[in-house]
Amino acid sequence: MFGLISLGVFAESWGNDERWLAVNPGTPCEAYFPPNPGLWKAHADRGKGSDVQRGTLRTLKVGAPLQGPVAHGLGCGALMNVSNGSLWNAMGTHGNGYFLERKTLEQWWGVTDQSSSQGALDGLLKGRGVRGPWEFVLEVRSSLSQQFGGQVDPALWRETAERALLHSAAERGSAVSDAEVAGVKQLIGRITRYEGRFRADGILAANSRVRSVLAWDYGRASCMARWGVGARFTDIWEAEQAVGHVSRLSRMTYNSWEEFAAGYILGRCLHFDDEQFGHWYTEMLHAHQVLTTHTESPWRTVPWA
Repeated sequence: MFGLISLGVFAESWGNDERWLAVNPGTPCEAYFPPNPGLWKAHADRGKGSDVQRGTLRTLKVGAPLQGPVAHGLGCGALMNVSNGSLWNAMGTHGNGYFLERKTLEQWWGVTDQSSSQGALDGLLKGRGVRGPWEFVLEVRSSLSQQFGGQVDPALWRETAERALLHSAAERGSAVSDAEVAGVKQLIGRITRYEGRFRADGILAANSRVRSVLAWDYGRASCMARWGVGARFTDIWEAEQAVGHVSRLSRMTYNSWEEFAAGYILGRCLHFDDEQFGHWYTEMLHAHQVLTTHTESPWRTVPWA
């Protein structure tokens, strides 16, 4: 049984009790305080109004990885953690508390227990949250770029994607509807316009392109591992193994933090933004700017390769 009570409440009600105060016992965040209500009240008063601001980079400098595979894997989740104002490298974080952590996981992911938590994590590690057409059209463009070199004309990209779609369906003995073809061509237009905006805003360099959006799943897998610890659906050792796996998958797919970031942001925008360039995009743009400029950013302190 868990309860959410402020340190100030304990300070006011402790009286002359000589027992120590145990906070989060048996969790990764357990702590013990000697009986000193006056000191507790001072800490509680000092903490008032100090809510973490979203869009800030926060680093845990003691008791958390700053280098190595786990730090690299945590860096893959840094866009979301900066956006949320969470510590980017704290594996044992409980976010905003045990109850809210569980409530958020259920609301956004349908995760309610250890089994569903592991299932969500496995799905992200396998890229199941990335829609097939997204990777399909990006792979078609990559193939064209390797064949002809340099940039790929969008008209050629659409034409080749249509032919590949029809050929694949013919091999399976199935048909492709006009709506499916139109959807793929529309998707290519969306990606082209997003990449243009990315270049204007510094997410992509001139003449660069997104090769894969699997980063969208890998980055969320890094966060899911931490959330599982916070909700007590997994332990830190298991979470570290998952985050290390995120690191390996990401390095196999991308060549740099820049490539990873562009893939992550495009995946998020294709899923949520619908070319509105609203908060789903602007939050990531701000987090990207923080992570590419802040001296403590894992993107500047943790080597990609």
